[in-house]
Amino acid sequence: MLFNSYEFIFVFMPVTVIVYFILNRFRLIFASKLWLALSSLFFYCWWDIHYLPLLLGSIAFNYIMGRTIGHVSQDQVKKRKLLLTLAIVGDVALLGYYKYADFFISNANTLLNQNFQLLSIVLPLGISFFTFTQIAYLVDAYRGTAKEYNIVSYVLFVTFYPHLIAGPILHHKEMMPQFDRLRNKRANSRNIAKGLFIFCIGLFKKVVIADTFSPIAAKGFDTMTQLNFIEGWTTSLAYTIQLYFDFSGYCDMAIGIALLFNIKLPINFNSPYKAVSIQDFWRRWHMTLSRFLRDYIYIPLGGSRKGPTRTHINSMATMLIGGFWHGAGWTFIFWGFLHGFAQFIHRIWQKTGIKMPKWFAWLITFLFVNLAWVFFRAKTWDDAIKVLKGMIGLNGLGLSGLSGYLHNLMLIAVFFLVAVLFRNSNEMLERFKPGWKSAAFAAFIFVYAVVYFNKVSEFLYFSF
Repeated sequence: MLFNSYEFIFVFMPVTVIVYFILNRFRLIFASKLWLALSSLFFYCWWDIHYLPLLLGSIAFNYIMGRTIGHVSQDQVKKRKLLLTLAIVGDVALLGYYKYADFFISNANTLLNQNFQLLSIVLPLGISFFTFTQIAYLVDAYRGTAKEYNIVSYVLFVTFYPHLIAGPILHHKEMMPQFDRLRNKRANSRNIAKGLFIFCIGLFKKVVIADTFSPIAAKGFDTMTQLNFIEGWTTSLAYTIQLYFDFSGYCDMAIGIALLFNIKLPINFNSPYKAVSIQDFWRRWHMTLSRFLRDYIYIPLGGSRKGPTRTHINSMATMLIGGFWHGAGWTFIFWGFLHGFAQFIHRIWQKTGIKMPKWFAWLITFLFVNLAWVFFRAKTWDDAIKVLKGMIGLNGLGLSGLSGYLHNLMLIAVFFLVAVLFRNSNEMLERFKPGWKSAAFAAFIFVYAVVYFNKVSEFLYFSF
């Protein structure tokens, strides 16, 4: 089920919220938590019920392993490490089979000149997110910062439907206290107003803005066989804007839905195109993934504690893993490599002590991010090279056909300025005051978005 669908907006979301608070009103606390957990499982099954056993199996495995680790004495370090290693290996193996099996088989065929049959596995929705969420829980259980002895609470932690499909990646300690807090069991009119306000903003971003740029980017990446300078930049910038508003829209909608239940999800998106360095970008883009990569990969590898060379190696390894996490393809790995290399250059530049003008630092950062997105979006190397050739003008400037692209270029310019110059939705939410003005604004963009529905399209991060 998609956030941007009629059945979700007009049936599923209001029903789950109303029943949840009715149960709490009658002090059926456990029943309300069970209702929300079962509703989240139903939400997942709407996509394909055949993968429900996979989700439940993953939950059961990690719940048992987490409890087992939690019950082992802190003095038994080797046993705790062994259990943690086995649990993480199990999670990675599951993710590897469903997400990367065909990638490894196809590469083996190329290297060994064989013809092993591909498994053609359909990627289960949200597997990367619920796997990483549970790995974080296991590590926290090992560190003694997370314990969960209630299976319903654990199921709810993993499957809470606002975050289940495309994040954010959650920590157990930041979520479960909210579900157990008594004051959160009562409907809060202010949270409902804030939740609906930011949900409407996210819906508008996805349906009206992101989906408008989708066919523009798809035409350049997937349909056209050759691009000139104008077409190359139109294609790359269209995808850059599409991805921004698509993912930002999802994050807004997830935060808004959670607020209806008095739950605050961590901020996952904070105007990344305003970044003035590549490190700044990763502090703003998919912030919970950046946190996961830092806390559970970069720091355990040694972080920056073992000298400059090791720091660069750890940073590159982390970004390569981040790229591979996004997709089973060499283009994703290369995208991760580009960001790892950019981190290396940034650290070297910092050591010089030279400070460039802020506007120039921003420009370099944005141009690099836009360039790297080409490999992130391209389905093949050839598609990426095709777009890059167009961007550097190897196939001509295309000025004679400029009039045919003016509309697209104007759209890109307008929403680029919105992304770079305007307050983001998190800042708007901080300044939010319930009243007729905010209600009218939310109602207008909601109605506009609903009327704008021409097809129900998935969020881009559903593929990861």
